[in-house]
Amino acid sequence: MSQFESFKASSLFCRKCDKPMAVREQLLLILPDREIHDYLCSGCGASLGQREVMAGEAQSSLLPARGSGFRGAAKRFFRGK
Repeated sequence: MSQFESFKASSLFCRKCDKPMAVREQLLLILPDREIHDYLCSGCGASLGQREVMAGEAQSSLLPARGSGFRGAAKRFFRGK
């Protein structure tokens, strides 16, 4: 069941809003072996939970996709176009 080792929540139950709400993920802390992310309610901003990502998983998720627009955007920015 390796498919369920890591996942991201899209909605969680918020006690303040008293219903399931969409969540935003915010990076709280970077440690040598893992990162800790906090899930925030999109309605009221309350913390609804945390997620820990091990170092190997975090680095692979931060790598840009091949041909991503960051380098092209940076080049355009510095060229003034």
